[in-house]
Amino acid sequence: RIIRQFNDGDMTVTDAREALGVGRTQVYNLRTKWLASGKSPDFLGLSGGDRVADWPKECVEHLKTLLEASRGEGANFALYADELERKFGFRRDRSAVTAALAGSQIGVGAQNMHHEAKGAFTGEISAPMLLDLGVKYVILGHSERRTYFADTDATVNAKVKAALAAGITPIVCVGETLEQREADKTADVVSTQVKGSLADLGADLVKVVIAYEPVWAIGTGKTATPAQAQEVHALIRRTLAEISDGDTANKIRIQYGGSMKPENAAELMSQPDIDGGLIGGAALKADSFLAIVKAGI
Repeated sequence: RIIRQFNDGDMTVTDAREALGVGRTQVYNLRTKWLASGKSPDFLGLSGGDRVADWPKECVEHLKTLLEASRGEGANFALYADELERKFGFRRDRSAVTAALAGSQIGVGAQNMHHEAKGAFTGEISAPMLLDLGVKYVILGHSERRTYFADTDATVNAKVKAALAAGITPIVCVGETLEQREADKTADVVSTQVKGSLADLGADLVKVVIAYEPVWAIGTGKTATPAQAQEVHALIRRTLAEISDGDTANKIRIQYGGSMKPENAAELMSQPDIDGGLIGGAALKADSFLAIVKAGI
């Protein structure tokens, strides 16, 4: 029950850790085992293999709600197929997602990709595979990828170059842990990640989106204050200017990705260097996500 609540976004990782009496990493490991057990399709009260064919309908209904409510709002946003699958049990017909979004201002994204287009990389997802699914965006270097799957600035940089070469917009995540912040290392950590992850992109740098995700504010219920977030976003902007020029730096979108929600979205996005949000659990509830979208318009 606790892992289900955590997986559905109804419980923070801190609350789950305290309820189970285990560490943060163990919470994620338990969720992985639970998902692998085959019990995960129950997110909408659906169960059993006989309902597999109906799952895409639930996903499409969610998309239709977002489309109707956001029509004419003038917002640009993407939905990540992995999250739709996790929430709605979406499996078979991913074309239902891109078909439902055809002609809209909503794009489809992925949460990771491999830097090689083909080869002996069992289990990895390539850019051509994503393009075949209609994917326009890909998140790279998320803190969980860096922590649990050994992503480094160098590997993220290789993925960024591959995404750009394929015509996919990379959303590159950077951010510090609580220990790094308390040790006053935020500036060093974040600037190093920006420089390493975006090295040698040349004129293509302007096509990248950056997401600042303070790791200490992800899934913990904590949020950086608008002033804290703005301080790091301004640092990122200055770092971009160092590796390119001021004009290019000002054109690059920098999103905030640390537990943005309807209650804090407007204040966060009113900051001069916060250009949008990388939303997690709140994006899986149409009303919540739309409130965030409207706060940024």
